[in-house]
Amino acid sequence: MNILTVEHLTKVYGSGDTAVTALNDVSFTVEVGEFIAIIGSSGSGKSTLLHLIGGVDRPTSGTVKLQGQNIFDRSDEQLAVFRRREVGLVYQFYNLIPVLDVVENMTLPVRMDGRAVNERRLAALLRALKLEGREHYLPNQLSGGQQQRVAIGRALMNAPAIVLADEPTGNLDSKNSTEIMGLLRSSNRELKQTLIVITHDEDIALMADRVIAIEDGRLVRDERRRDAAVYGMGGAARTAAHLRRTGGE
Repeated sequence: MNILTVEHLTKVYGSGDTAVTALNDVSFTVEVGEFIAIIGSSGSGKSTLLHLIGGVDRPTSGTVKLQGQNIFDRSDEQLAVFRRREVGLVYQFYNLIPVLDVVENMTLPVRMDGRAVNERRLAALLRALKLEGREHYLPNQLSGGQQQRVAIGRALMNAPAIVLADEPTGNLDSKNSTEIMGLLRSSNRELKQTLIVITHDEDIALMADRVIAIEDGRLVRDERRRDAAVYGMGGAARTAAHLRRTGGE
């Protein structure tokens, strides 16, 4: 069953002689629970595509349908609610609020929505992300890997159907990269969350069920990988089961 349909998506910045086509007539569909890696050189349009899927930006033309509904039929205010409730966004540079502590950053989308925090889910995420004991640390008191864990916790706090990650391991060492991808992959597989990751890392691409290549704003390859690697992550592989047991689903 499809969760996401991208149809003839085009994004042009500027106009006239200065116009730059960042994305050019891109179309594809995504099934529930798929893990897709989007690859391509710098400036190829990968991040533009992810931002459009997540409703961070609007296209020049084309549609993005999540669960059958065109997200761009919404107003800007409705799109902000859509991002908080229906999509989990993970960025390379974490995008944490420096004056908020770990718990405040993780629960920010819920609180901005005026809803009560699911304390059981929060506790389960803190345990799964190895952030217990650091609940009241500010971002500048955390390592890069810990900051990325907070960003993932924020993305997963609302239990979104789809998680979008833009180079989530780009600033991390190999050990932290492995653990972060293990957490995302576990959540994808066990909770059936659809996961779309932009990456330059070949090892991450090899983990995916499917690889989409973007060059010069166009989709040039869409390959389903039947031999997608099983990513053994030790304790991280137990993340999703742990969330289910503690009310995190």
